[in-house]
Amino acid sequence: MGVSKARLADDLKTAFKGGDRLKTSVLRLLSALIKNREIEKRGELDDAEIIQAIIASCKIRKEAIEQYTKGGRDDLAAKEEAELKILESYLPPPLSPEELRTKIEDALVAAQASSLKDMGKVMALLMPEISGRADGKVASQMVKDALSRR
Repeated sequence: MGVSKARLADDLKTAFKGGDRLKTSVLRLLSALIKNREIEKRGELDDAEIIQAIIASCKIRKEAIEQYTKGGRDDLAAKEEAELKILESYLPPPLSPEELRTKIEDALVAAQASSLKDMGKVMALLMPEISGRADGKVASQMVKDALSRR
């Protein structure tokens, strides 16, 4: 099921009425981020762009967790982890390694890739397919490995 602004708004309303302060806070911040991105774009965000906003929010939480853990602030790290779980519930399910390999092979064929020079073409085809479902760095390395074997 895709994420949409309507779903986020409904979930925010439900969390607010249910007294879930953490979820209310997280969804308000996410809604504000989406609204700011729409202002920058001067138009509505599509589902893929909303997912990118969620991914950006997740990345911020992961970095904060790391910093709080290093600083011995486990209480703050736990709060960030709880927020991260809420945000991740709006992302599509992650691709299995086999699914990722299949998508990479499909992109290699579609781009008619034969060497590392074709890396950009392959990644341009692949990233929209895996956005929010796989780590771009891992996929990039897998593409690089596949191209070096060709």
